[in-house]
Amino acid sequence: MRKNWSVGRRALLAAIGGAMLAAASGPASALAQGLEKTSVGVLALSSSAPIYIAKAKGYFEKEGLDAELKILTSAQQVPVAVASGDVDFGITGLTAGFYNLAAKGAITMIAAQARDEPGFQLSAYVAGNAAAEAGLNKPADLKGKRIAITTVGSTFHYMIGLLGQKYGFSVKDVTMVPLQDVPKMVAAFKGGQVDAMIAPVTVARQVTADGAGKIIGWVGDETPWQLGALFTSPKMVSDRRATVEKFIRAYQRATAEYHAAFNTRDASGKPVKGPGYDELLAIVAESTKQKPEIVAAGLPYIDPQGRLLVNDIHNQVKFWQSEGQVDKALDAKAILDLSFVQGHMGVPK
Repeated sequence: MRKNWSVGRRALLAAIGGAMLAAASGPASALAQGLEKTSVGVLALSSSAPIYIAKAKGYFEKEGLDAELKILTSAQQVPVAVASGDVDFGITGLTAGFYNLAAKGAITMIAAQARDEPGFQLSAYVAGNAAAEAGLNKPADLKGKRIAITTVGSTFHYMIGLLGQKYGFSVKDVTMVPLQDVPKMVAAFKGGQVDAMIAPVTVARQVTADGAGKIIGWVGDETPWQLGALFTSPKMVSDRRATVEKFIRAYQRATAEYHAAFNTRDASGKPVKGPGYDELLAIVAESTKQKPEIVAAGLPYIDPQGRLLVNDIHNQVKFWQSEGQVDKALDAKAILDLSFVQGHMGVPK
């Protein structure tokens, strides 16, 4: 009898212990098991800050999503990953390659990422010393000059096209020198092989600090444009619309916080630290593996609701078509789903 009681007691104690363990870890385990898995392709850049913020602060989880971030290394890899189904969402800069994939029906743009905006020193026009001494003192003077870019079809290519649209010249009126990456651009610039380059703010400031040239203007001040976007596949929109809506809600919560912390400027144009500045800067710095001061120097404008400059998307498509980079049959409307975010700007009537 005593033996049976002892066995029963051990069983009871084991059951109680198991119940206590379940009580301690059960809710978290249940939550983790109940989350819907999704994934997003991003680059380790501050322009993807809302994704990093939403992940770090648990906004995806609060929407019932287990969002895996897949860090990619080039802008073109991101839409390719979405088109192939390797990730559900992508966020990156808009290039000719992006629109070529979109033209095949593989990508749908649903919200905004960063954009070049007046007062935000994100992308600089930089003149070499010899060119500056010869009269290259403002962006309009770039007509007829040799300009270093990464690749044909890149965001830098479009920036030159936009500048030409403003000042009455075309891409054919400049000599673009594609050098594949920014370090090679800098080397050519310092070596006097080009007259100028368009460069990210941190690169532009380093070049001028080295005495190799001078900043003659900012793309945001000259030609504001929609630099990047959040996108998904048409299949996600049709088959998992509720998931897309949850993702957008988490994303918008992060864009609103980003806006409050980083987007304000004072009367002189200097950044003003808003609510949550230090916390969010630390998140972005950790996510991009950069020093906080480097991140702070190149924070782009991001719309607080993730609204797109739709008229610029239409302009981008027309520009790339005119450059022979994108199929002329592509209709910008066909690659946009404006239903997930309200109040997009510049929507053609």
